[in-house]
Amino acid sequence: MSFEAIAARYAQALFDIGVETGTLGRIADETQSFADTYAASDELRSVLDNPLVPEASRDALLREVAARLGLGDIVKNTMRLLAQRHRLAVVPAMARTLVKMSDDQQGIVRASVTSAAAMDEAYAKRLQAELEKMMGKRVVLTRKVDTTLLAGVVTRVGDTVIDGSLRTRLNGLKSQLMSM
Repeated sequence: MSFEAIAARYAQALFDIGVETGTLGRIADETQSFADTYAASDELRSVLDNPLVPEASRDALLREVAARLGLGDIVKNTMRLLAQRHRLAVVPAMARTLVKMSDDQQGIVRASVTSAAAMDEAYAKRLQAELEKMMGKRVVLTRKVDTTLLAGVVTRVGDTVIDGSLRTRLNGLKSQLMSM
């Protein structure tokens, strides 16, 4: 069975449990939190994925990480099961799939907005409202700063990119002038 298929199976199981218990959003957030921690720490991965480390030690470490992250029993026990089956490597893919499934079920679209400088709150709210009107769904914005843009914003919603940056406009103008 492929890596993505394994991740999808576990994500589907957590999705079903979340829908059944009414805790889908929390389960998705906790799974993403653990996935981020797991992916960010080479040391954590090297201990949890090492078959030479006794299972009791790996389980104790996993319980400690779960406690520090504030994971509920469902997510904690899922991570323990994955660790016992030596499948923790699927957690980042599983979390991405679960968050997408959760967002689809709740009618949420995630958008990334990159600006040349920190965006003020009023502008971010107006942009979010416009995106919600355009998409017909609730939009969750993630804001980033990229000083190479010079000015303007680049908005990414799924596969759609709306590039209103000065850098892109200047590059377009340069191309027009060079083609004359």
